[in-house]
Amino acid sequence: MEITENKIVNSIKEIIKDHKKIFTGILISICVILGIYFGLAIYFINHFYFGTTINCINVSGKSVSTVNKIMDAELGKYELNLKERGGKNEQIKAAEIDLRYDSGEGFEDSKEKQNHFKWVLGIFNKENTELVEKVKFNNKLLNDTVDKLACFDSNKVIEPKNPSFKYTNKGYMIVSEINGNKVDKYILNKYLIDAILNKKTSIDLESIKCYVKPEYTSSSQKVIDTKNLINKYVSSKITYTFGNNEEILDGAIINKWIIVDENMKVNLDEKKIQEYTETIAGKYNTVGATRNFVTSSGNEIKISGGDYGWTIDKVKEAQALIESIKVGEVITKEPIYTQTALCRDTNDIGSTYVEINLASQYLWFYKNGSLISEGPVVTGSVSSKHTTPQGIYILKYKQKNVVLKGADYAAPVTFWMPFNGGIGIHDASWRSSFGGTIYKTSGSHGCINSPYYLAKELFNNIESGIPVICY
Repeated sequence: MEITENKIVNSIKEIIKDHKKIFTGILISICVILGIYFGLAIYFINHFYFGTTINCINVSGKSVSTVNKIMDAELGKYELNLKERGGKNEQIKAAEIDLRYDSGEGFEDSKEKQNHFKWVLGIFNKENTELVEKVKFNNKLLNDTVDKLACFDSNKVIEPKNPSFKYTNKGYMIVSEINGNKVDKYILNKYLIDAILNKKTSIDLESIKCYVKPEYTSSSQKVIDTKNLINKYVSSKITYTFGNNEEILDGAIINKWIIVDENMKVNLDEKKIQEYTETIAGKYNTVGATRNFVTSSGNEIKISGGDYGWTIDKVKEAQALIESIKVGEVITKEPIYTQTALCRDTNDIGSTYVEINLASQYLWFYKNGSLISEGPVVTGSVSSKHTTPQGIYILKYKQKNVVLKGADYAAPVTFWMPFNGGIGIHDASWRSSFGGTIYKTSGSHGCINSPYYLAKELFNNIESGIPVICY
């Protein structure tokens, strides 16, 4: 029985001894763990948790002063690459824009977010180890740096340009647009700020669509419609006839009058069209022109002045041209005239006219090339300075039984045929003789005084519009 009790006592002692060892081991382990915990807690007072990153930079176990140096060095190396059109690249560097961390006091604040007594939690909570530190920059320096970029150098910038049109002998063809390389600074700045604040290292200017585009492309319907319209314009062909002469106006000239603005609106240069009608008028108008004339005596003379001849209405003809071009008209026509003559040959006098030789004081009337009547006349008085003007004039009209009035006279006549203002051909019953040198001292006030029979023959055969030639 005593043996049994001793065994029991010894067993108990052994158990107590083993428990003491276990307890001692546990106590030692706890002390070691606490030692490690408090040791690391003390360590993490000035060091970042293991596994800590700031802006993806590993600062695991680093002291604040060391992290300050690492982060400053990393930030100093930052540069933003701009990928530009044509394979070009430009960089914006940290120093150029005074890039720095927003805290301004180093990373003490970031470290304080990691409670040194809670370092164990950092192992399991990435919120405490994956830190993000914001950056800031000098906006004025950024603007200055952007302004200095080669993509904003006015000597290197190619402006975008809408498609244009080139005239060929087959009509107009489209010349493709020019995309150029002009950057929209507003759009670029918006992306730059975002990229810098988020520490992005590259921006593709093409992908962010910050290049200024032409408003239209070669395939734009507006461009195609415009090409069709101007081809319609140059399809016009106006053939002017001037007797045996022609002037052809077609696309070779019309294309120089077409203006297409940046909005693809088509206009005709009315100034150039007016210049064209003025050129035609200068070539074919005959009023006042010098003409060669074969007199009844057979002599060829040159005569100018007067109001007889052809005169193109330049304003109306220019407007008619515009209307014809706009509908692509192909026509043969005469221009619009303000005044016409009897003939469109080189000699527009034709074969029906009144001829008055002021020196010989004689009048002839031809109709369709045949001499109808002739006779002596009395023209304007030389001594009174009423000499009848030379030139080729239009017979304005004819009228019977008219009283011709002046400052000092009133003369009734039977046949009145004016051709130059108040100057005309009429009978002069108060005269008993005609021709000779009467006109020198006792002539008319400028009119052509003729015998009654001659005035009557003229009146009965003449029509308004025929030329009266005084030389």
